[in-house]
Amino acid sequence: MKEAVGFGVYSAGGHTPRVGFRVGNGVLDLAAAGLGDVFAAPSLNPFLAQGRASWEDAVERVRGLVAAGADLVPLEGATSHLPFEVADYVDFYSSLEHATNLGRLFRPDSEPLLPNWRRLPVGYHGRAGTVVVSGTPVVRPCGQTKAPGEDEPRYGASRRLDIELELGFVVGVGSGLGEPVPVSAFREHVFGVVLVNDWSARDIQAWEYQPLGPFLGKSFATSIGAWVTPLALLENRFVAAPAQEPEPLPYLRGGAEAALDVDLEVELAGTIISQTNARDLYWTMPQQLAHATVNGASIRTGDLFASGTISGPEPGSEGSLIELTWNGDRPLVLENGTQRTFLDDGDEVILRGRAGDVELAEVRGTIQPAREGNAPAR
Repeated sequence: MKEAVGFGVYSAGGHTPRVGFRVGNGVLDLAAAGLGDVFAAPSLNPFLAQGRASWEDAVERVRGLVAAGADLVPLEGATSHLPFEVADYVDFYSSLEHATNLGRLFRPDSEPLLPNWRRLPVGYHGRAGTVVVSGTPVVRPCGQTKAPGEDEPRYGASRRLDIELELGFVVGVGSGLGEPVPVSAFREHVFGVVLVNDWSARDIQAWEYQPLGPFLGKSFATSIGAWVTPLALLENRFVAAPAQEPEPLPYLRGGAEAALDVDLEVELAGTIISQTNARDLYWTMPQQLAHATVNGASIRTGDLFASGTISGPEPGSEGSLIELTWNGDRPLVLENGTQRTFLDDGDEVILRGRAGDVELAEVRGTIQPAREGNAPAR
């Protein structure tokens, strides 16, 4: 299906939210088209829980309806909603280039990668309740920060608000407690992918993250696309993953054709500031899921797993401002003549992705000032 985007939840014409399939600038109402009552739900979760056979059958039926010229609801007259109820949220750190860049920034006199990085997919558990749909405004967060030259921490609005260009996958079928999900079982559990912007307050993060990792610097908002692209539409976009050295432990091996060839870009205030591709992620999605469950942790319908920032090796392919501006030392010059090191209030960020003829749902977010009463005057 040319210009196919994916499954999501929308409302239009006074109807309650329901599941649709977006094709280009139109939406196919799946319940009205006779695909089943499960699509009358205000969430994808009931459909996701049905499993791979049902997912692939639905995709084939949608293909047929679209090819036959089924009526579509104009996207401009529809409201998009969060497509699924997020059960848990995990964020990884899977880009070799991103991890290397940050290591060079913060540990210039040491090896950029910590000893465990090439041994396992590093990650952390995020906050599912603040995952929001594309278009939701992002309020500048407040918290404690401490600049290198300051004696004491301060409380106030983040001054170093950043983006993270990521690709996430959505779990359809869960697993039992104590039952690891092997690399080979990835396709039986995972329904599809979404673009993710893991907004990050770098100054809050820098002060709080040792010894337990990200907390308030990440948990205030994570934006995702409104339409989930099923893996069944991406069959011809799976490619060989990058070589891994040293060879991973046995539970992380397999699934050689596990990287996704998806072109990605970031737009900030009307200027394209980054272009890259997800195919070069060092740790693949099947490896991420296998590692997250190897200790027996269960997964649930609606779990969201994100890749971590996706950066490439060339200038202009970095997926975060902290890299693009080298921690603020090299400001970006936008097409309107203004400069950015980190995000200003009023900035709109748009993430886009394309895999051949399949367009991934974009992720938009506009920065709003910190809430009055939360942040003292600077």
